[in-house]
Amino acid sequence: MRHRYSILFFPLHVIIDFLSLNTAFVGAYWMKFQTLEAVAEAPYASLWWLFNIIWLIEILLLKPYIYPRQLFKSGHLVRQLLLLTFIHVSIIAVCWVAIQGYYYSREQLLVTYILFLTLGVGFRIGGVLFLKEYRARGYNNRRYIIVGYGKLANTIRGFYDAHPEMGFHFCGYFDELTSENSGFLQGGYETLLEYTHTHSIDCVYCCMPYMDNERLKSIADNAEIYDYQVKILVDFRGFLARSTSVEYHDVLPVLNLSPNLLSDLRVSVFKRSFDVIFSLMALGLGMPLFLVMALITRFTSSGPIVYAQERIGQGGKPFKIYKFRSMYVDAEKSGPVLSGGLLDDRITPWGRFMRKTRLDEIPQFYNVLIGDMSVVGPRPERQYFIDQIVEIAPEYHSLLKVKPGITSIGQIKYGYAANIDEMVQRLHYDLLYPKRRSFLFDMWIIAQTLRVMAQGRGK
Repeated sequence: MRHRYSILFFPLHVIIDFLSLNTAFVGAYWMKFQTLEAVAEAPYASLWWLFNIIWLIEILLLKPYIYPRQLFKSGHLVRQLLLLTFIHVSIIAVCWVAIQGYYYSREQLLVTYILFLTLGVGFRIGGVLFLKEYRARGYNNRRYIIVGYGKLANTIRGFYDAHPEMGFHFCGYFDELTSENSGFLQGGYETLLEYTHTHSIDCVYCCMPYMDNERLKSIADNAEIYDYQVKILVDFRGFLARSTSVEYHDVLPVLNLSPNLLSDLRVSVFKRSFDVIFSLMALGLGMPLFLVMALITRFTSSGPIVYAQERIGQGGKPFKIYKFRSMYVDAEKSGPVLSGGLLDDRITPWGRFMRKTRLDEIPQFYNVLIGDMSVVGPRPERQYFIDQIVEIAPEYHSLLKVKPGITSIGQIKYGYAANIDEMVQRLHYDLLYPKRRSFLFDMWIIAQTLRVMAQGRGK
């Protein structure tokens, strides 16, 4: 085998992350208690072991260190580290509550994760910078050729020329000689295999629009003999969706271009897990505040504490949404009417405060727990208003592909809508979510929501 050092990245990453995790744990303990004498004794010895076991399980299940060169970038590596750390924090938090480990120092836990992230981010950025410089000096390069000359072939070459830090060195085009490619080819099909052997080619890119299956099969059959990788380029630009997947009909691979990202198991399971953990923590830790709010709601105006209303959820399925009542009873006795903003005289004085701070939405964490809603997602509407919105903006239907949420981009950037036109304006913000949905984007929306709540800028 030739210089395939990338196999060393996996054990190196594992070792560095475990060293960082344990260094952070011990360092945080010393910073908190100014001693290391009891760090390996109960109760912290058990917590120390738990930290390592959870991280090991994450590595075994998620396989976070297996990726091609194209993804070896500081941004991707840091995002991956943040995701792993969040999962680790969530599991530790659940275990902490389950065993009632209130004797552990919260400050020590916080400092541990801060130190770990600092070390992890530092090693990743440093490693990427080192590899860029190392490859710029001509080391650790992959030599590649492109079979089939044309626009697609030029595109892949242009990509690697624009990213020398990836370490891919172009060695020539191979194709049948024609008037269009004359002067651009390194050779033809008859000299391709010999060239890969004599020039130690690591990767052969095959452009499907410009070659037939028989030649592709010949190149693939000889890959193991001549020790090179075969990669197929197919030009799907212009209609390849982000949600494209491969289905196998017996041994025949079929490319599915229908949107199915929103039902992707990995995305859905992780988002649902986060929703449940976040909601349990919000309801558990905030219970005293919620009881106070319930009492104030009860005694400041007559009527029920919690208000239930039918909304339309994912896939057009109706469900009951719950909120602390912010309006007087029978506010809609004449039929569905949108709120006229905080100056609406149907809103109680206490209701205005709850709406400005978004506290009236808190009971919806119950909706999240039972699966009707998510923490982050487009706000659900009533069918009466959806029918009117669709007449102006048919694209509203795309929001029904995702689970509605307690908070959304539209809620942050726009707030409550007083009429259909304002609902359509808010829709333009919410339409961004299905396209950009990710863990980091959800965290950004939650952070912005907390800022709005703290500043009382809800409208």
